[in-house]
Amino acid sequence: MEDTKQRILEKSLELFSTKGYDAVSVGEIAKAVGIKAPSLYNHFPSKQAIFDAILETTSAHYQKDTAQKDIPVFSHISEELLVEKVRQIFLYSLHDKTISQFRRMMTLEQFRSPKFAELLSKRYVDWMISYHAGIFRALVANGELRNEDPDTLAWMYVPPIIVLLSVCDRQPEREAESLAKLDAHVKLFFRTFNIVGGEK
Repeated sequence: MEDTKQRILEKSLELFSTKGYDAVSVGEIAKAVGIKAPSLYNHFPSKQAIFDAILETTSAHYQKDTAQKDIPVFSHISEELLVEKVRQIFLYSLHDKTISQFRRMMTLEQFRSPKFAELLSKRYVDWMISYHAGIFRALVANGELRNEDPDTLAWMYVPPIIVLLSVCDRQPEREAESLAKLDAHVKLFFRTFNIVGGEK
């Protein structure tokens, strides 16, 4: 039962990320899973319920690896270690199948549905700004970052990373170039705002 439910979520996300939410029927999902449409309704009452479950499981999947517990990790971090950590998160976001397919689905749907547009903004702008502002706020309070507004620092730091992810989504062949730009961005931010310096 649980295996079938999980396959429904996986196949639905795969279809939504390539065709768009509205273009995929429940029958098409059932066929991809290898069951009949009436059987699918034993697991989910509607396509919307499938999407809601995808949203919930994907958010949990992402946040288990990017929680506010990261704040101590950034305390007294060196430039080299910061670059390495940001690279790891970037590559995870880019190549993790679930996260990548979810981002593509939301990108497709943002211009078709105000609901999807709002969700995309909340997940890939508002949450990321809030998450990083929390880290910067703690580091400013610790005297490790210049005493600047943490929200403004987050708005300076996050958007270039989102843009580079988008470039790689559209043009995978530009990944190496994007990683080089990511490294340069993180190093410049570190050198501009870090006032303590980590252990080399």
